Amino acid sequence: MPKAYWIAHVTVDDPGAYEAYRQANAAAFSRYGGRFLVRGGAQEVVEGQVRPRSVVIEFASRADAEACYHSPEYQAALALRRPVSSADLVIVDGWDDPGTSGRSP
Repeated sequence: MPKAYWIAHVTVDDPGAYEAYRQANAAAFSRYGGRFLVRGGAQEVVEGQVRPRSVVIEFASRADAEACYHSPEYQAALALRRPVSSADLVIVDGWDDPGTSGRSP
C-alpha cells in the first residue's frame, strides 16, 4: 500500500496568529502519524506560480491522511488557520514502484 501525502502551498497573512495553528495541528498529526518532510523552507519557483510557503506531510496511507484532515483535532486547528492565511491543499497517493517489491532499498 503506498503512502499518502498532504501537499500544501500557503500564504500567511498574520505570522503571529499562524503560530497558534502550528501548535494546534500537532495533536492531529501525532494521532494520525503525519510526518513533516517539508515545512516552509526556502524555495525557488522554477515554473508557474506558487504561494510563498510549501508544506509536505507524509502519512502511512490515504486513509490516515484523510482521517487526519477530517478529525476534530485538525478541524479545530484549521479554524485557527483560515482567518490568517490562504492555502491550496491536496492529498495525493505516493508511488509504490512494483519493480522494487520485495527488494531492499
